[in-house]
Amino acid sequence: MKVFQFAALLAGLALPTSAPATPVAKKNGMVTIPSHHSVDETVEKLKSILHTKGIALFAIIDHSGEAAKVGLKMPNTKLLIFGNPKAGTPLMVAAPSIAIDLPLKILVAEDNQGNVWVSYNSPEYLKERHGLPQDLLANIAVVGTLAANAAE
Repeated sequence: MKVFQFAALLAGLALPTSAPATPVAKKNGMVTIPSHHSVDETVEKLKSILHTKGIALFAIIDHSGEAAKVGLKMPNTKLLIFGNPKAGTPLMVAAPSIAIDLPLKILVAEDNQGNVWVSYNSPEYLKERHGLPQDLLANIAVVGTLAANAAE
């Protein structure tokens, strides 16, 4: 099962200094890393990290839960949408099209073999896609650290 996710924002967040997990896939601007936890545990870890850092969690979309409501089955799949206007606003002023990719998003999904994956848009991809200035890349670069910390 392909796992997709989009991401972008959050400047200057002090997170643990552990290095992001090595991506197992970086395709079409998407970075996907393995999680060492269930989908729900990974989501809870990410929610806790966001709360600790004062980052707004705007929504959690439970794709698999919504599918079940209409009689369809899919592996556990949840999308977290979060952000910080102090980081995102300068990006949208510099490159208004990035608003399509903001707030940041991280997808946590289980595949058909029971493996859990954490996916997000590569900051470099978003920089190229929207023509962001290099000096604003830090505003979105933290997404990899957030994902890695939730997955470890």
